[in-house]
Amino acid sequence: MCPLKDFILSHMEFIILVVIFLGFAGLALYLKQPKSDNEDQIEVKDSRISILEKELVEKDTNISNLNKQLEIAAAKVGGFEQIKIEKARIEERLEIIESERNTLKNEIISFQKAEEGRQKEANKNFATAVTLQQSLEKEKERLNDDRVKEKEELLNKMKLKWSDHEKEVQNHLQLICRNNVIKYISQEDFPHPRNKPDNSIEIMEQLIVFDAKSPANDDLTNFPKYIKIQTESLKKYAKHEDVKNDLFLVIPSNTLDVINQFHYNIGDYNVYIITKDALEPIILSLKKIEDYEFADKLSPEDRDNVCRIIGKFAHTTKRRIQIDEFFAREFLDTLTKAGTQLPREILENVIKFENAEKLNPPMEKRNKQILTKDLKEKVDKLETEMILREIPKIVTKIDFEN
Repeated sequence: MCPLKDFILSHMEFIILVVIFLGFAGLALYLKQPKSDNEDQIEVKDSRISILEKELVEKDTNISNLNKQLEIAAAKVGGFEQIKIEKARIEERLEIIESERNTLKNEIISFQKAEEGRQKEANKNFATAVTLQQSLEKEKERLNDDRVKEKEELLNKMKLKWSDHEKEVQNHLQLICRNNVIKYISQEDFPHPRNKPDNSIEIMEQLIVFDAKSPANDDLTNFPKYIKIQTESLKKYAKHEDVKNDLFLVIPSNTLDVINQFHYNIGDYNVYIITKDALEPIILSLKKIEDYEFADKLSPEDRDNVCRIIGKFAHTTKRRIQIDEFFAREFLDTLTKAGTQLPREILENVIKFENAEKLNPPMEKRNKQILTKDLKEKVDKLETEMILREIPKIVTKIDFEN
């Protein structure tokens, strides 16, 4: 509570007594005056009493007003104290808020610095990513260019092989005929002038036709249809009595994957689709018939033996073609995966080693016969190696029926 208010309240009775005492003192002094006249004195007294009463009333009123003012002052002083307390609370809260504001300000500065660092790092990473992306795009373009170049080179090699196919077949047939004493008949020497195949041989006074066929362009989708049309056009050769009704179309080995039919029965004659690698076993199987003077005098057992040998040659040839085609696809698939799945550095080293390698298969020499005995010795040696290395043999279960 305010000290002024406490002082005023504690001395309030004393102040009132002082005022009353002063009033009575004035009245006593007035009564001590000499009485000249009673009535006048009474009137004066009455008048004085009236005045004193009025003054007393005024004093009471003043005291009442002072009390009210004191109450108002006390209320104001109480409000002022409450205001001071509230002010102290506000100042204390303001200090806390100021401290929190400074803390938040420091945190904002730290966040801003961290954000600036993160932004710089992000810009740096973005620049690195852009550089890497550009490098990857360039590498992708280079790889695409290399693939296109490889495809073009492969296609050019295929086209070159196809363009040389007829000549290769002719040379191979001539070599087989020389090594096995078989009469080779060139296109110019074919006895029927209007229809001349690329190549033919003569066995037991019969002409056996080997016509070389290759794709006209790099689109192999129409090659099977072209081969089928060519099988029908072979009728111009088969109609001659001295031409064997088994005719052969020789195709490049790298076109086997688009061929789905290797034998056509055209009614009066049969057409077989073969590759250059199948020429020698087929010709040797046909020449085996020459061991007999007259084919119609063969015993049933001999006929079965001949048919069995020819059938085994045919099956072996087809199986070899099938296996070569299968492994060719597997090797190509492996090469494709190596080019796309190997890490770049390893792939570059692989290419370097690949370029350093060179395969030199045995060359085929003219007038040098390939002896069955030599081949058998090599096969036996290979079989021994397989046994030593514990490589299992492929077991065949093929029965040739009569």
